[in-house]
Amino acid sequence: MLHIKGLCLLGVRTVWHTEGDGEFFCAGCGGDRGYRRRTGTRRLTVLGLPLLPRGSAGTVVECVVCRARSGPEALEQPTTTVFSAMLRDAVHTVALAVLTAGGSTGRAARETAVEAVRTAGFTDCTEDQLLGLLAAIVADEGRFPGAAGSLPAEGLADSLDGCGSWLSIELHEALEPLSRHLAPQGRERVLLQGARIALADGPYLPAEREVLGAVGRCLGLVGEDTARILEAAARTPS
Repeated sequence: MLHIKGLCLLGVRTVWHTEGDGEFFCAGCGGDRGYRRRTGTRRLTVLGLPLLPRGSAGTVVECVVCRARSGPEALEQPTTTVFSAMLRDAVHTVALAVLTAGGSTGRAARETAVEAVRTAGFTDCTEDQLLGLLAAIVADEGRFPGAAGSLPAEGLADSLDGCGSWLSIELHEALEPLSRHLAPQGRERVLLQGARIALADGPYLPAEREVLGAVGRCLGLVGEDTARILEAAARTPS
């Protein structure tokens, strides 16, 4: 800038324009806050008046509370509310997948599944609701509940490799977006919840292992870590 006797003759000022707003997770505040999406243009100033444009200053996301500015990638982080819903839906999907693989005749498994889903956020979940969803899934897959309701291990493995089955679609849609925002311990915890449901009424069935392996893959866990978690869960008294 050019100053003469305290006066700023020439300088550059950034002029900001608000293009949109909404709610985001502000890292500075540590919670959900309102934001403004703003684009800046640098302008040459003469005697403090912005005149000639000097290029773009880029786009920022500005918190309306602490005024901290972040790059547009800050909007990729889900809000606390959205994240809680994603985690709730993930646990619900894992519970249904494990029960579908192992059959729904075991009361202990059903009770463990209901407790996991309630803890995740569906506080009014009941056993009847889960059974109703399982019946719909079984009907869609052309199977029958009970022992005949479980896919053979080899058939299940094929279905989970992308042939468009309910298990493949739901697990991928519920778990993969969530895994990008979970720490490794969080991903392992989701898998562990599924393992506890499978173990509630006895050792893993082959089909349950296949489903839990798919859960691990959707969560971005390597096979060795998935196997370690499943074996550790099997050795831990319920």
